[in-house]
Amino acid sequence: MTVRELHEIGEFADVRRLFDAIWRPDPANPPVTVELMRVFSHAGGYVAGAYEDGELVGACVGLLASGNSLHSHVTGAVPGRGVGHALKSHQRRWCLERGIDRVTWTYDPLVRRNAYFNIAKLGARPFEYVENFYGRMADAINEGDESDRLVVEWLLKEEVVARRPDEGVAALVEVGGRPVREPAHGPVVLVGTPADIETLRRGDPGAGRAWRHAMREVLGGLMAGGGQVTGFTKKGDYVVSAG
Repeated sequence: MTVRELHEIGEFADVRRLFDAIWRPDPANPPVTVELMRVFSHAGGYVAGAYEDGELVGACVGLLASGNSLHSHVTGAVPGRGVGHALKSHQRRWCLERGIDRVTWTYDPLVRRNAYFNIAKLGARPFEYVENFYGRMADAINEGDESDRLVVEWLLKEEVVARRPDEGVAALVEVGGRPVREPAHGPVVLVGTPADIETLRRGDPGAGRAWRHAMREVLGGLMAGGGQVTGFTKKGDYVVSAG
């Protein structure tokens, strides 16, 4: 697999087609336009593509932000082939070569695989829970749900130390596909996630909405009260240390 920066309009058009295939958005609401990719690239931002046997299998678009950081706006990749990790490794090298030591991005806190990748594998840390960050999103993945997001920071000069997540008291668990809140008090709290929120939203929209509101109340509430997400378990729980 090869990852490289993109600079040409034709390359940006290929990224647009890849993102369309992944998100299947309303034509009037793409994740990012060809024109914006051109602007970000020309202005010194980050636009990169991952290629396997000459085929574009992933791409990432980011813009320079305050505080000597890059905000990674959107990343899309063909699943199950290590594309996301390859893109993030390239992004890390790109940033460090330019003296940038911090990358931020947002993701849906209900998507378990993304939470595990961001927190457990990369070592990024959520620092803010934002309700309905993008407003209504007209695409096949997010349609019908509010766009709550966790904002994470990846400190590139910090070494990621693998450790066993702290044990804690469960505050949110999955029972029969639905969220169940538990009274939880203590220095460490575990906040569960659904096994596959995207499939659940399509098959049972009511359950999907229940998860959204439960996650907002429990994880959002803990973080608003000073709690810090310090890890993510293999079974799908956020590890939150009390503030």
